[in-house]
Amino acid sequence: QVQLVESGGGSVEAGGSLTLSCAESGYSSHSYCMGWFRQAPGKEREGVATIDSDGKINYADSVRGRFTISVDNNKHTLSLQMNSLAPEDTGMYYCALDAGWYPFGDLVKWYCAADRSGFANWGQGTQVTVSS
Repeated sequence: QVQLVESGGGSVEAGGSLTLSCAESGYSSHSYCMGWFRQAPGKEREGVATIDSDGKINYADSVRGRFTISVDNNKHTLSLQMNSLAPEDTGMYYCALDAGWYPFGDLVKWYCAADRSGFANWGQGTQVTVSS
């Protein structure tokens, strides 16, 4: 059974930095798509960044240049370095993981990007609050 446990959230002032971590256990394949997602109160969950087993990275436009996603395969840990935080970055941050295969109509293709949905495994989330 796959387990994802996020940590590192907290409260910071605008302009500050935080680093989130997601500890993974139970995933046995060498092929994966992992990502960070966030949900602000009253809003839908949105993708922040993804990284796949080939090291390909995708960021949402709203965080590109400020956030950095990385993975330590030996430690089974996904990280998100967040700099220049703004109040609009406030929300619950979740990590997600699956094999990367995504249905497009009758076809199933490899797709790993921040605008993807339907991940098979999710963590419980960690809260990030940015004050102005």
